Amino acid sequence: MSDLNRAESPPLEVRDVTKSYGAVTALRGVSFKLHAGEVVALVGDNGAGKSTLVKIISGILEPSSGSILVDGVEQRHTTPAEAQDSGIQTVFQDLSLIPTLDIVENIYLHRELFHRDPIRSRLRWMDRKAMRREAKRGLSDLGLQLPSLRTKVAALSGGQRQSVAIARAVLWGSKIVLLDEPTAALGVQQTEAVLSFIESLRERGIAVLVVSHNMEDVLRVSDRIVVLRLGQKIAEVDRDEASHDRIVKLVLGLDVDV
Repeated sequence: MSDLNRAESPPLEVRDVTKSYGAVTALRGVSFKLHAGEVVALVGDNGAGKSTLVKIISGILEPSSGSILVDGVEQRHTTPAEAQDSGIQTVFQDLSLIPTLDIVENIYLHRELFHRDPIRSRLRWMDRKAMRREAKRGLSDLGLQLPSLRTKVAALSGGQRQSVAIARAVLWGSKIVLLDEPTAALGVQQTEAVLSFIESLRERGIAVLVVSHNMEDVLRVSDRIVVLRLGQKIAEVDRDEASHDRIVKLVLGLDVDV
């Protein structure tokens, strides 16, 4: 990532975000930036506030105070749709894929293309050829090797499903992609394929935030690591300065230099 990219407003900035539920504070003054062409990992033990923060960025929750900025402009997302309209896509662990639909149908779910001629457009006939053509082109551009686009998602491997979900987010023009435990429950080969795909997103200039408990994966793909503990950011570590032991100690709250 160039110094010029860092000088510009980052695609995503979390600024002094706090979230309280009555007397319980789930997040307290969390701040960090996510630049174009950068992968940032968000790590922390259970209850550290990771899920709450992701839900705030994704528009599921509103912060009690603080701001989410996209390209330097403060956002007030009250729904996931509003977050998506600003360029933020989140791939949660459930992937939100429909097993009985094929790859193309899942990519265009709720964003179907319809025929433009007067009769068929009035009848709301989907243009399946156009959707297959555009999906094939987009997946090829991303370097994804998948079986026939007519394959039902139920027949795909876990890694292929994860890749389809991430590709769907990218193909719809997202400049910020949040990935929630993207390699959870995947085998070695499937994990390698997903991590390689995440690395390819960096090369495309996508800003990627990865939430993961897997330190090996974090150290493999991330440029920076943001550590949360008990709702606070306690460290932000460049990859070159990170090690498995150091990050684990930070997550557990052990006494280390930060």
